[in-house]
Amino acid sequence: MNTPLDTMFVLGSVLVALVHGESGQIHWCYNNASCNENVWVSAPLGFCNGTRQSPLNINTTSVKGNSSLIAFNFTGFSNRSTMTTIENTGHTVKVTLGDGLVKISGGGLPGTYDVQQFHLHWGNGSGVPGSEHTVDGKRYPMELHIVTVKSEYKGNITLALTDPEGLAALGFLIEKTNDSSLPKSWKILTSYLPNVTNSDQKANITQQFPLDDLLVGVDRTKYYRYLGSLTTPDCDEVVIWTVFKDPVKVSKNLIDLFSTSLYTSDPVLMTNTYRSTQVPNGRSIMTQASASSPLMTADRLFLLSLVMLHVLLWERDA
Repeated sequence: MNTPLDTMFVLGSVLVALVHGESGQIHWCYNNASCNENVWVSAPLGFCNGTRQSPLNINTTSVKGNSSLIAFNFTGFSNRSTMTTIENTGHTVKVTLGDGLVKISGGGLPGTYDVQQFHLHWGNGSGVPGSEHTVDGKRYPMELHIVTVKSEYKGNITLALTDPEGLAALGFLIEKTNDSSLPKSWKILTSYLPNVTNSDQKANITQQFPLDDLLVGVDRTKYYRYLGSLTTPDCDEVVIWTVFKDPVKVSKNLIDLFSTSLYTSDPVLMTNTYRSTQVPNGRSIMTQASASSPLMTADRLFLLSLVMLHVLLWERDA
C-alpha cells in the first residue's frame, strides 16, 4: 500500500519528467500556454525568474559611457571555411562553427572567447517584428545571436555556466529592405532552410561564406553592453551581452522564409521565436565614451554647470 509520502514522490517524479523530458532537457516553447515564457518563470525553469535576465529594452537616453568599451578583435570572421552544420532545433535555426576557428577579444571582454554557433530570433514574417532586444521600444524584424564561450574552458559549456562571465553573446538587429534576395550571404544561408524544415533536422554546409558577410553594413566599433543571461531556459545568468547599434539590412523576402519554412516539434510553423524584454533590476547599459559622444551623465552636467558658473563670475568681476 502506497503511503502519502510515496504518492508525493511519484507525483514529483512525474513533474520532473514533464519539465525535463526523457532526454533530460527542459521542455519549453514560445507559443503554447503550457510551456511558454510565462511558465519558464512560474515553474521556474532554471534561472528564468532571476534578477539578471535578458533581453532588455535599450533606452538610449539613459545608457552610460564606459571608456573600457574599446574595439573588438575579430579572429576568423573572414575565414570562408568555419561553418559546419545548420540545424532546426525545434526553437530556432542554428549554425555550428568549427572548434577554435573563430574568436573574439577586446571590446572590454575579460579575455578571449571562442565562437561556438549563431542562431536567429524572428516574428511572423517581415511585417511582424521578432527581435529580442528592443531599442527605445522598437522591435526589429529579426535578431542574430553569435554565441561565444570563454576560451579557457575549451568549449566545455558545463564549466562556462559556472562563471558569471563564461559566455559572451553578440546581438545583431536585422532590418528589412525592399531589395530582392540581398545580401548574397543571406540568400545562401536561407537556401539551406528547405533541408531543415522539421525539428531536429540537420544539414552540412557545403557552400561556404565568411561570417563577416552576414554582418555587412555594421560598424562593429559601436555597441551597447550589459550583463545578462541566456534568453532561453535555463536562462543562466552568465552572459556578457553586446548589441551592435547598426542593423544588418536584409531583403524582406529572405526574412519571410524563416517563418514560412520551418516547423517546431509540435509541428506548427516556427513563428514569434523571441522572449519578451526583462526588468533591468538596476543594471546599467553601457556604450563607448568619447570626446564626440552625445552622452551627458548627471555628473558631467553638474561639472559643466560649475564651470559655466565660474566663467560667469569671472566675467562679472573682470
